[in-house]
Amino acid sequence: MKDVYAALQSGYTEPIRDVLWGHIYLTPELAALTKSEPFMRLYRIFQLGPAYAVYPGATHTRAVHSIGVYHLARRLLRNLAERGADAWLTPVGAVSFLCAALLHDLGHFPYTHSLKELPLARHEALTAEIILREPIKTLVAKAGGDPALTAAIVDTGLPVGSETETVFYRKLLSGALDPDKLDYLNRDARYCGVPYGAQDVDFILSRLYPHPEKGVVIDGKGIPSVESILFSKYLMYRAVYWHPMVRSATGMIKKALMGGLEDGVLKPEDLYDLDDPGLFALLANGSHPLFHLAEKVRAGRFYTVVAEFPFDEDLHGNLLDISRRSGYEDALAAELSFSGETLEPGAIIIDVPEPISFETGLYVTDEDCYFSESSSVFNPGVVDSLIKSLRIIRIFVDPEHENRVKSHPELEGILHIRKKWLNLA
Repeated sequence: MKDVYAALQSGYTEPIRDVLWGHIYLTPELAALTKSEPFMRLYRIFQLGPAYAVYPGATHTRAVHSIGVYHLARRLLRNLAERGADAWLTPVGAVSFLCAALLHDLGHFPYTHSLKELPLARHEALTAEIILREPIKTLVAKAGGDPALTAAIVDTGLPVGSETETVFYRKLLSGALDPDKLDYLNRDARYCGVPYGAQDVDFILSRLYPHPEKGVVIDGKGIPSVESILFSKYLMYRAVYWHPMVRSATGMIKKALMGGLEDGVLKPEDLYDLDDPGLFALLANGSHPLFHLAEKVRAGRFYTVVAEFPFDEDLHGNLLDISRRSGYEDALAAELSFSGETLEPGAIIIDVPEPISFETGLYVTDEDCYFSESSSVFNPGVVDSLIKSLRIIRIFVDPEHENRVKSHPELEGILHIRKKWLNLA
């Protein structure tokens, strides 16, 4: 315990002043990671992409979020070490976990999750690659961590054998009450000026107990904390993350990038290691009929909603394939063209929110069951209803054509037809 406690407590002399958590302390070696070129890129990626168009304060970055995740990860691990986790923790493992928390977004794509749906490598895999090459590899080692372990904690696709410590850290970094979620919900709510994401972190940490296979478990007193997380996540998706204007902007960027990838104008490698300005510069300097969408987004000329309806897996399942979706958009544009005028490519965008999950895998010790089977009101049926209420398909149109599309004499019939041909193979 003494060695693990020293790894988590001694030498943390470098303060960073954070809006959300106050002073965050790092060792000089951990602080050096935040000055590295791969980490500095995160200062040029907005955490919430275009959300600033709705909430002007939402200009915080992936970098400040990452520092916050590190801070909560250190607090969490100290608590768990004092409650028995030191039996399977090592000093090198503890520092590797802190490095993983600090660096977990190194491979993240620019412009929030616009690129997540595209045929690209997983950002966790890209993060692991960055950790395993210079300069991060050497900096992690100098901080007292193991670069291979740090990479394996972030990228669950990497093999770890049966190592209890690695599996434990993975479950800490990604779960129902993980430091990532605790930071982004609180931070996003603070910068957006909304109350939905605020969590009682002190109380949450007090209700978590270590388990070598399950990561952390809670007792019945911790159930309200999980419920708060789940409902906060729901409200943040509803009001912030999937606000119609945010969906419009991200849909426009995805449309431009997917067109470039499908036509060979862009390669996946062109999109890795970019920041927000770099993404817009790439599209501004490229040649493709759809790249003008990025300039419209940059200038704040977002597409507007002309129709919306709930996602139905049986009816709209084909729309989940982004490469097939563009064909449906072209067909819909043809249906909506009239009076001798044709909607140009990219004038119509069908937006389908990706599948999301509300993690409920925590074990409740005194009820001897998992959270989804506990006394919580958030049973699987309730969670499923929350997800269904969020997944709204929207049809966006270039505002230049909005009035003409809305005045189409057969608009309602076309929407009905669309619901039929969307289900065709």
